[in-house]
Amino acid sequence: MNSDTLNTVVDSSAVEPVQIGISVHASPLPSTIFKDDTFEYRVNVTWQAPAGQSAVLVVPTGSANAKGITQIGLREEHSQAVQNGNSVSNTQFVYKLVADDSGNVSIPSLRFQIPSANGPFEFQSESVSFRVEEHSNAPFFAVFGALALVILVGVCIFLQKRKKRSEETKKAKQREDDALLEEFLLLKKRIAKAESRAWLLDLEKICKSWATKRYGNDNLEELVKSGSLEGWESLIEEFAHARYGGGNRDAFQNKETWKLAAKLLNIEEDE
Repeated sequence: MNSDTLNTVVDSSAVEPVQIGISVHASPLPSTIFKDDTFEYRVNVTWQAPAGQSAVLVVPTGSANAKGITQIGLREEHSQAVQNGNSVSNTQFVYKLVADDSGNVSIPSLRFQIPSANGPFEFQSESVSFRVEEHSNAPFFAVFGALALVILVGVCIFLQKRKKRSEETKKAKQREDDALLEEFLLLKKRIAKAESRAWLLDLEKICKSWATKRYGNDNLEELVKSGSLEGWESLIEEFAHARYGGGNRDAFQNKETWKLAAKLLNIEEDE
């Protein structure tokens, strides 16, 4: 027990306890006590005696242990003042307690003694009842819920942005596909009138654009050799012949070439 008790020896000249006014009261407990909490319970013993009389010694003779409560420490705090020729003294006993269990708990009456020439003078405090609560998970769930909400909002924003980017990418791809299709269909209209070599080279450009979008490579010969473009061999030969030789061809030949290219490019169009 930590104590700074007054070092006063009580003898026959000391003031008798019956001649002084003694009051005992406990300070309020914390508003909320949870299981496993450590808290302080303060009991004030105050007395008054004529100035100049020997001080009295207040000695605790019991503990605050009870069902659901364990005392783990005790210290004393003292103060003294003179009022109207009388000495007013106060000793505060500070019990350090731990709540072992939840439920309704009572701190028992605490007993004290004042030694005197005629034997010890005994008195006690009143018992105090209160309730010990289980620790609530509400703050944890509140913080967790707020964090989850922030994460959820962040995920939703991320998904919306990703969806928007995906839609924009699809739209851009669709525009490119539409433009490529339009160019390819224009070639059909030029089958009968266009010069064969120029027509084949324009078809090759369309096929290279298609290969670039699909494979990231416009080298048709290389893609054929790697096996990426199956069935393109005869079309590639026509493109090579147009680049390095050329010559006029009949319209039906260009039409057959266009039909082959439409099949390879997976383009469906009525004749």
